[in-house]
Order: sequence, then structure tokens, then C-alpha cells
Amino acid sequence: MLVSRRSRVATLAACATILLATSACGDDKAKEASAQQVRLYGTDGNMLNSYPAELKERASLVDGMKGTTPLTPLPDNFKSRLKGVDPALTDYLYAAESYDAVVIAVLAAQLAGSTDPAAIAKQIVAVTNDGQRCEDPASCLALARNGQDIEYRSVSLTRAGFTDKGEPATASYATLTFDGQQINDGKTEFVGAGIESAASTKTPPKPKKQRAGGDPDQEPLKLGGLLPKTGDLAIAYPPMAAGAALAIKEVNAAGGALGKPVTWVEGDDGTNPAVAKATVAKHVTSGVSVIIGAGGSGISREVLPDVVRAGKILFSPSNTDSGLTDVEDNGLYFRTAPPDSLQGRALADVILRDGSQKIVIVARKDSYGEGLQATVRDELEKAGVAADRLKLMTYDPPADAKAPPVDFSGGAKEIKDFGADAVLIIGFGESAQVIRGLADAGVQIRQ
Repeated sequence: MLVSRRSRVATLAACATILLATSACGDDKAKEASAQQVRLYGTDGNMLNSYPAELKERASLVDGMKGTTPLTPLPDNFKSRLKGVDPALTDYLYAAESYDAVVIAVLAAQLAGSTDPAAIAKQIVAVTNDGQRCEDPASCLALARNGQDIEYRSVSLTRAGFTDKGEPATASYATLTFDGQQINDGKTEFVGAGIESAASTKTPPKPKKQRAGGDPDQEPLKLGGLLPKTGDLAIAYPPMAAGAALAIKEVNAAGGALGKPVTWVEGDDGTNPAVAKATVAKHVTSGVSVIIGAGGSGISREVLPDVVRAGKILFSPSNTDSGLTDVEDNGLYFRTAPPDSLQGRALADVILRDGSQKIVIVARKDSYGEGLQATVRDELEKAGVAADRLKLMTYDPPADAKAPPVDFSGGAKEIKDFGADAVLIIGFGESAQVIRGLADAGVQIRQ
């Protein structure tokens, strides 16, 4: 009995040792699994209610994803007017910027008293600075027809006007959060950026007063769309198109420009340089003065030489590549979207507030993706994140709709091996493949 009892005690002790060892291993594994959980972050190209559909049956993976986008708190009245143009609208990204790009272009033509792009270009910055304040097409057009300098303020342009370079001096950014498969507006936070004193103070040419009844020989002002109806950025097309259509509707309801209704000529940029160049060529042939677009910064870079050569204006509501500020444009490129030098700070703040320690920034390989990626990296390093805790990765977006989807399986394994706890994805609709790749690699996405 004594021997048996001792044997039993020894056995129990051995079991206890094994259990303790197993428990310790289990704790280590639990910690390891926890460390492998990542928070997802996005940007203006993928923080849309339409984005989860790109993941199809795995749409729930976006739950908890956060990101930033240039966005001001939009008045309910403006949203209702947009819905009147497109009742199916679910997002408002760049709708305000599209609306304002069209209205500013029209007002500049009215002040110039001409549809000549060179004359219009000289008035665009002035429309937003140092004149009689007005906030809607009807009142602004009335002042412009009377030869009055104006200072246009509206949904996206609220605090200050354009800089000498033809872009907003200030901006508002929104931090968005997916709650389930929809962005939860109740969690949206807004932050201002930029410096009001950066707005231009240059004196424009004197406005031309419209003579009574207008000029019967004056050609109607034509604006051409170069928006992403198709391609990787097509998920952002509905709000942009609605914003432009609403502006044309309200401008013409207020009497149009130069005594005649403003004409809108549809056009697709395809999120593809070849498609965009073909559209630009058609617009040039049809006598368009101002081209509204392109959607993506990289597409604008590709078509801008063609636009400048033709002596037309390129006016984008959604280009954010900081490098476009100093692009060679002969004074013919403008944008209502703020440069990513401002958005990068907002993104870095969002990521750091969550206490992230090891951060991967994945970007589509173009001027938008790589430009914003570099800006966010710089802001994170300024905030004290060591270089060895940051990893930059890129992927090649599909060349066209027929190309196979992005394969991010190798990149996902790198992220897992790196031990990231935060992944920022800079891209458009195609970037959903990055999320899919992470899940397939066994990376736990924190929700």
C-alpha cells in the first residue's frame, strides 16, 4: 500500500508538472495568437459603404475597420438634394467636392465672360477668395453677372479658398468606422487641417459684366466628365456623379452661364490611362472647356499633358497626390480635394490612438498609393514609431477589368511573419484582395 500510495503521489506530481507546462505553453500560444490580431485601416479609396461588396461572401471582414477621408459634415439639405438626383445613393465621398468643382468652373467662366479655358483658368482661384461672400449658385451667378468679385463658400469649401496652386488651403477630414458592413455615422469624427493664410491673395483680371440678354453669338459653356464609371475606383463613382449632376441642375435652374444653359458631356476615366486618354480626346473634339476629373491621381498625371497640349482645364474633385501641387500644368490644373500631405497626419493619428506597435502600410503601386504611403510613414516616424516597427508594401493593381485579381498571398505571409498589429490599406476596390489574403494566411482581423 505504501509503495502504491507513493507511486500515486509521484504520478500526480508528474501530471501536475505536465499540466503546468501545458498551461504555460497554452498561455504563450494565446499571447502569440493575440499578437497576431491586426486592426485594419483604410483611406478615401476604400472607406465606402459599397466597399464590403468587393469581398462578396466575406464582407464581414471589414467589421471594425477604420479610416480617414476628406469630408466635411454635410448638411442634411445637401444630402437630400443629392438623393433627388440619385435615390439609390449610399455614399457621399467626394460628392461635395464634385459639386463645388462644377460650380467654381461655371462661376469662373461667368466672371471671365468667356468659354475660353485660358480666360476661365485665370478666374478659378479668384472665385474662392477676396470678394463678396456667396454660398449657392443662384446668388453667386447673380453677383458674377453684374461684374462683382465673389468669394464662393459651399459644402466642401468652408473655411478658406484656394492657394496660388489651385487647391484648398484648408480641409476637413472624417474618421470613419465600419460597424458590421456599414459605416456607422454615429462614430464619425471630424478634424480640420491646413492654414487659412495659405489662401491666395493675388488680384485676378477684372470681372466682365454680362450685358442684358447675354451675347447671342456666345457658345454655351461645355463641361466634360472624366469620372470613374468603371475600373477599380468605380465604387466611388455614384456620389461623384451625383454631385456633378446636382451642380449642373442647380446652375441651369439659376439661368446657366453667359446667358445660356451649361452643357454636361459624360465621360469615363475607367481608372485606366488608356480609357481616360480616349475620353479626353473626345472632349477636346467636342469643344469642352473644362474637364471634371480624373478620379484617381495617377490617371490625372497620365492625361494632364494631353489636356494642357489641347489648352483645356483639368479640374479634379478627388485627386489627393501631394506631388500634383507642383506638377507642370501651364496653370490649367485645379482640384477641390486637399493634398495627402494633410490626410497623412490624420491617418497617423487614428492609428496611433489605438496603441499600435508594429504597423504595415500596404499601397497600390501608383502616385496616389505610394505618395500617401510615404506621407503616413513620415508622420508615424515623427511621432516616435521606430523604422524597424514599420513595413511598407505595394501591389500592382489590375491593368483592366479583364485582368486577374490582385494576388496578395505572399504579402499576407510577410505581414504575418512581421507580427503586425495594424495594417493600413491604401487602394480602391481592388484592395479588398489584401484583406482576403490576410484572412487566408490565418491572420486574425480584430473587430
